[in-house]
Amino acid sequence: MAETLLGAYKVRKEFPGVLANDDISISLRPGRILALLGENGAGKSTLVNILFGMYRPDDGHVIIKDEVVDLRGPDEAISRGIGMVHQHFQLVPPMRVVENIVLGAEPTRHGLVDLAEARRRVVELSERYGLEIDPDALVEDLPVGMQQRVEILKALYRDADVLILDEPTGVLTPQEADHLLGVLRELTETGLGIVFITHKLREVLAIADDIVVLRNGQVVGETRPSDTDESGLAEMMVGRNVMLQVEKSVSRPGEPVLEVEELEVKDDRGQIALDGLSFEVRAGEILGVAGVEGNGQRELVEAITGLRVPSVGVMKIEGEELTGESPRQITKKGVAHIPEDREKHGVVAIYSLAENTILNRYHRKPFSIRGILRRDVIRLHAQDVVDEFDVRTPSISVPASSLSGGNKQKLIVGREFSDDIKLLIAAQPTRGIDIGAIEFIHRRILEQRDKGAAVLLVSAELDEILGLSDRIAVLYDGKIMDVVDAQDANREKIGLLMAGITD
Repeated sequence: MAETLLGAYKVRKEFPGVLANDDISISLRPGRILALLGENGAGKSTLVNILFGMYRPDDGHVIIKDEVVDLRGPDEAISRGIGMVHQHFQLVPPMRVVENIVLGAEPTRHGLVDLAEARRRVVELSERYGLEIDPDALVEDLPVGMQQRVEILKALYRDADVLILDEPTGVLTPQEADHLLGVLRELTETGLGIVFITHKLREVLAIADDIVVLRNGQVVGETRPSDTDESGLAEMMVGRNVMLQVEKSVSRPGEPVLEVEELEVKDDRGQIALDGLSFEVRAGEILGVAGVEGNGQRELVEAITGLRVPSVGVMKIEGEELTGESPRQITKKGVAHIPEDREKHGVVAIYSLAENTILNRYHRKPFSIRGILRRDVIRLHAQDVVDEFDVRTPSISVPASSLSGGNKQKLIVGREFSDDIKLLIAAQPTRGIDIGAIEFIHRRILEQRDKGAAVLLVSAELDEILGLSDRIAVLYDGKIMDVVDAQDANREKIGLLMAGITD
């Protein structure tokens, strides 16, 4: 049996202005799970794209079954037993499960696709590996957990010896995630090797045999779960000590600030995304909205912030109706918004940092008088935001496009928090940013709560919801399943509600 199922030896890959992989060496052995850990931009995606033949290294080698290989594309990687399950599934929704699994590798009989044989092999594979699924179901009708099984079966159908899984639990409920980790462990008992890419430290410690940590395109640490803990891994990733959970005082909620009554909102396809939603957020509390993505969270945030017009229902802030008003009018009522998509709704990439700090108030005093921008006042304000919110930049004059994701997020938070806030809408506030920036933003959100702001926190990260919220509303299929006091909540209880299970 090969000593190295899949490996990289002194791999280097450079893009214009970015050294993505710098002399990286890793090795995956049969029957083991290698966790690849690192912040966004650490080089994980580039490395696995090289291992799967999507990129070719500038220097160094890829090793498959102890043999140095020159992969010229994913087809060659697949033919050598490498399977990859991408973070965004590569499935054809209108097709059946069996058709998706065998697509491109269909069994034939007398020159025709033998779907009966394909179905038999799919059923056999699903039973052998504990990945039960209806082979005749349409993929578009399956929940995301089942769609992921289809992706894994696709790789196993092609006789994969190695599975590369990119953020495999990002769209799963806690129960689905735990089940997947169990399935992966069973797969390794057959000799399969797994490369597991994630940012969730808890999962790494639960399932990995070996852990490799990347930072700035280099391997900065190799360890095993028995030799470390979450704090140790976080410190390796960031390069300094990190507080994984910020301290939170007991909330003292006041009167309702946001009231939502019988809200109905349609998605981009004209389908009902929110169905009769009613809830309130009080001054001095954080109401977390938990749920698997795609259950109406985006439409909820867009409705409250004026980016989407509801079909039915009423929204009020401090008793004053805001339903159907424009984003500018809603901002004037004291609503701050950390958007889910910082590139689309958070910053204007070609504008300077200074200009980005006044995007939602350039028309107000003291930044403009009689329609004329006061550049000196804007510069002073921008410098205050950059200093207070630790935005790492050489100058407030550089374009926002020059900032890293974490620094863009801190710029947005600084802009939104530098005004008087009655209601804060924080949508995925720490998505795609490093652990150090996460700690900083969590503290700032709690500061707003403690100042008396009402906070609506919408996040796909359950640990974030559990760590920050005072109450948790669980959204499933456009409805609130339940609202739970944070002190009574745990991963299992919230996870069941996320799956639509109330009993």
